[in-house]
Amino acid sequence: MAVHNASIADTLRHIADLLEIEGANPFRIRAYRRAAQTIEDLPQSAAKMVAEGKPLAGLPGIGKDLAGKITELVTTGRLVALQEIEARTPTTLAVLTTIPGLGPKRVHLLHQALGIKTVKDLERAAKTHKIRDLRGFTAKTEEKILAEIKKTREREQRFKISTAEDFAQSLCAYLKTRPEVGHVVVAGSYRRRKDTVGDLDILVTCAKGPAVVAHFIAYDEVAEVLAKGGTRATVILRSGVQVDLRVVPEKSYGAALHYFTGSKSHNIAIRKLGQARGLKINEYGIFRDGRRIGGRSEEEVFSAVGLPYIEPELREDRGEIQTAYAGALPKLITLADIRGDLHVHTKASDGKSSLREMVEAASARSYEYLAITDHTKHATVARGLDEKRLAKQLDEIERLNAELGKIRILKSSEVDILADGKLDLNERMLQRLDLVVGAVHYKFELDSRQQTERILRAMDNKYLSILAHPTGRLLGERPEYAIDLERVVEGAKERGVALELNAHPARLDLDDVHCKLAKEAGVKLVISTDAHSTFGLDTMRFGIGQARRAWLEAKDVLNTQPWTKLKKMIARR
Repeated sequence: MAVHNASIADTLRHIADLLEIEGANPFRIRAYRRAAQTIEDLPQSAAKMVAEGKPLAGLPGIGKDLAGKITELVTTGRLVALQEIEARTPTTLAVLTTIPGLGPKRVHLLHQALGIKTVKDLERAAKTHKIRDLRGFTAKTEEKILAEIKKTREREQRFKISTAEDFAQSLCAYLKTRPEVGHVVVAGSYRRRKDTVGDLDILVTCAKGPAVVAHFIAYDEVAEVLAKGGTRATVILRSGVQVDLRVVPEKSYGAALHYFTGSKSHNIAIRKLGQARGLKINEYGIFRDGRRIGGRSEEEVFSAVGLPYIEPELREDRGEIQTAYAGALPKLITLADIRGDLHVHTKASDGKSSLREMVEAASARSYEYLAITDHTKHATVARGLDEKRLAKQLDEIERLNAELGKIRILKSSEVDILADGKLDLNERMLQRLDLVVGAVHYKFELDSRQQTERILRAMDNKYLSILAHPTGRLLGERPEYAIDLERVVEGAKERGVALELNAHPARLDLDDVHCKLAKEAGVKLVISTDAHSTFGLDTMRFGIGQARRAWLEAKDVLNTQPWTKLKKMIARR
């Protein structure tokens, strides 16, 4: 059974959580977290690297010991070190850390003081008011814990698009091993590039449906078969992902792909348009008076109702059909349009790759420019740059620019927006920077008015060019902080500040709705990776998917512009 990068990263983070609950050495805990991020950002399968004898040691943040543990996990499916830790510390405690507001230290205290091991234990203690008397906890904390437990239970299980991609690619490769199989496509919200995916819808073209279904349910990662028939099946993978398979003949491929890609409301709208023309459109084809007249391609489906082709990311029934009739569909941005990355980190702060390594990786992607945005010293990361270290880095960037020539390295910093809206860097240093990226990293609990005013005051600073990850969300881990995004968009427009679409799949912040709002307001956006390693630069594709869902074109995004033009567009002072 294949061991996916996402699974390896989850295991390493699980170990880190348990170690932190135990109060282990912070450097050891950090090593596991850094290794998890490296594996998650890895553009190739770690399991495949092991199988091919390629060394894992030497990857950013991975030494000989961790490389050995990853190899053990990949080759045996288990990890002795994890078993030893779980024997000491109940693994259910790690589940408690997923509840917003409960970090490992708090979980450790709850376990030691009240013997809490499970979510049920936690809920019982909160309801009987036993938590409020502990140091650092209050009656309000108890209320919040109960509310978050309720939200967790009600929340549909969803997977980040990057995690879904990891499992989808392996499964599709497996299905393609059948010689009689034609197309194998992942449809649904995955093809529409939603930031999270509830399940996977896989469409296969083949004349031998039962053989494909049998092959599908024999996949070694299938944990449970929920349903199966001659042309369809539904399974649950060991990862918890539900996968629905449909097998159709080639003549129905386009109709089925359209049907299983679009949102429910988009599909209903297309069917109604067909009915108005005397047509029946379903997953099997396009029919008039019971006779098939098309359905081999998606273009045939749209053409049958008088429409041009509508890209998958737009099929949400958010005006795309009316816009298509008007001949005004946007020419959506593509990965090839990106000329540089304006938010990356190096190991000078909390990254894993050196400045030169990041620049060389960007150059290998044919980027024209790269902004090095290491954190300032008061950021929540432990290794932010103080003024002296930042000045040294800026000097190094100037030397590299003189040496390399073919790629422009921008002197920049991801500067903390303090609680009062000031930037955490003095004016003398701000003047030296080509680009200032501002971000909120703490005081997430401020109310909407306070948080919004904080950000507007930061944007008043003439040096701020980009507001990074504007809502602070981490998908599945931390909700966005309270903020009036419409006011922020208006403020950005008035002040000439660009808003970031952070492409890291754990963020994808701004979301598609607010990216579209910014576009319509005339606010420019930036798609940046927030990469902490050379591998992280590859997450740009997730940002592009989000941007396409937001109807963004290349002209809406600053880092599609050549440096000569970008330089003028980001200059505020």
